[in-house]
Amino acid sequence: MNPQSLKWPESRILKLFEIENPIVQAGMVWVSGGKLAAAAANSGCLGLLGAGSMYPEILKEQIKKAKNLTQKSIGVNIPLLYEKTEEQIHVALNEGIRIFFTSAGSPKKWTPLLKKEGCIVVHVVSTPEFALKCQDAGVDAVVVEGFEAGGHNGRDEITTLVLLQQMQNLLSIPVIAAGGIGSGQAILAALALGAEGVQIGTAFASTIESSAHINFKHAMCQARFNSTFLRMKKLVPVRLLENEFAKTVALAEERCANKEELEELLGKGRAKEGMLHGNLQEGELEVGQIVSEIKDILTCAKLVEKFKIEFLEAKKRLH
Repeated sequence: MNPQSLKWPESRILKLFEIENPIVQAGMVWVSGGKLAAAAANSGCLGLLGAGSMYPEILKEQIKKAKNLTQKSIGVNIPLLYEKTEEQIHVALNEGIRIFFTSAGSPKKWTPLLKKEGCIVVHVVSTPEFALKCQDAGVDAVVVEGFEAGGHNGRDEITTLVLLQQMQNLLSIPVIAAGGIGSGQAILAALALGAEGVQIGTAFASTIESSAHINFKHAMCQARFNSTFLRMKKLVPVRLLENEFAKTVALAEERCANKEELEELLGKGRAKEGMLHGNLQEGELEVGQIVSEIKDILTCAKLVEKFKIEFLEAKKRLH
């Protein structure tokens, strides 16, 4: 089956980002650097830099790196609760970024400024209530993310499938589905449920261009169906690949450790230690439930081609 023959359904997402495929490569901490964002963009998707793990000067470097590797537009994902948020936003604006995905906070504060600068603003939400608030705040689209997703999740633990059904006829702006999407079949399902695009994290984290440590990539390829768990619910829920650190967290939660104890256990730099430095036992390894379906370390181009073939095969089975 020729992936070049695929004609995606018309969607506002394709026009909004001027992309060929209705796919957003998620801006993940420690793995979404300039190389990955550029590779995703060159594959016809929207590539995002994960600013959550970058000091402003590092963000500037990675934007420049991406721009040296692609002529296509890229964006940044900026969590809004970090102390460096304002500086990150101004660095990105100064470097010519005009696509902003925001998360972990209210979009009300920064959306007016970004829109005034001519930017496209998308906010990540985990409930229909927050999606409506984002629309009222003036964003151009929302990412609705189910708790199958890797990394930090909403406290309500709503799945992607349910979220998409709850979003039916709720918004006038486009919806991008995220959480548990790692195949062309899942993309077809998301579009059938009203999404106009998808955001994919874990599958892109495992690619050759990802800045994830090779140990982490191999661990993703070896994961089983039950290898991830939602931890740290007393702090901010986070989905982790099971390892010694995750087991220690689980034991602490079982004995009802308080918030302060969990914060001390988490310490600083756990995610960097695991995802960037490859410490598979004591590091924090953020991945989604779909990690068990990753079998190979592919280039972004090969991954997107795989998605297209799977989409066509799934579509054919329906007719």
